[in-house]
Amino acid sequence: MEYILHILIIILLYVMLTQSLTLTAGYSGLISLAHAGFYGIGAYTSAILSVNYGFPFLVTLPLAMILSGLIAVLVSVIALRTVDDYFIIITLGIQVVAFSIMNNWMDLTNGPLGIPGIPALSILGIEFSSKISFLILALLLTTVVFLILRNITKSPFARILIGLSEDEIFTKSLGKKVYTAKVISFTIGAMFAAIPGVLYAHYISYIDPTSFTVDESIFILSIVIIGGMRNLWGAAIAAAVLIILPEVLRFIGMPSNIAANMRQIIYGLALVIMMFKFSKGFISKPYSGQENKV
Repeated sequence: MEYILHILIIILLYVMLTQSLTLTAGYSGLISLAHAGFYGIGAYTSAILSVNYGFPFLVTLPLAMILSGLIAVLVSVIALRTVDDYFIIITLGIQVVAFSIMNNWMDLTNGPLGIPGIPALSILGIEFSSKISFLILALLLTTVVFLILRNITKSPFARILIGLSEDEIFTKSLGKKVYTAKVISFTIGAMFAAIPGVLYAHYISYIDPTSFTVDESIFILSIVIIGGMRNLWGAAIAAAVLIILPEVLRFIGMPSNIAANMRQIIYGLALVIMMFKFSKGFISKPYSGQENKV
């Protein structure tokens, strides 16, 4: 039972991560490889403030979101002056910088040794130390994030994002503030990525830089693509599938000397098959011609 609860908690964390990137990559068309960096900023901000200064969750969470948002604004002001492949490379560079800071700034992050002893999450004296209580909190925050993002994706602002991702020049010719819309969407995505980072730090009680690598950013982006670039529900389903699949493979009986490699091969083949089978995502929205009416 504890194992199942743990898997469910991890799924919810990735649902938040994936849905926050869906706004940026799916609606704005801004393929970012820095999302794990913002995830890590949330985790490290909360860990440092709670371990070193005793700040409570209700303080560390908004501070982590604000810090992640401020960094996203600074990054986007520079990165969004480029387009397409250049933007991806810049976000990759930001991810590398973020990881290097986590891994080398010993006085602040404790470098590769990580930060141990992160206290259990507590809100107004209520401690979420058990897995079932933490699952309930994670589900509540996931629901809040989903509802906020759903309202955003149904707003006129989302139509501007879709318009600029389809035809930026045409959208700009309509008088829409394309550059500002990009900055806002990138910043919102980064701020929401900090939330699962904060939860992860308090849930695991120990963090180190290896949880926030380029590989993690690629994995999060893969979930967005497989789930459907502009579908929050698809992102949630894809996150659940890609988290559960490796766990299922653990129970397949194979010789111990080849088990680890075979699981990776099977997992990789499963991803390839899913991309062929669901080329437009698990849940794809048919094009109606309304997306460009900005």
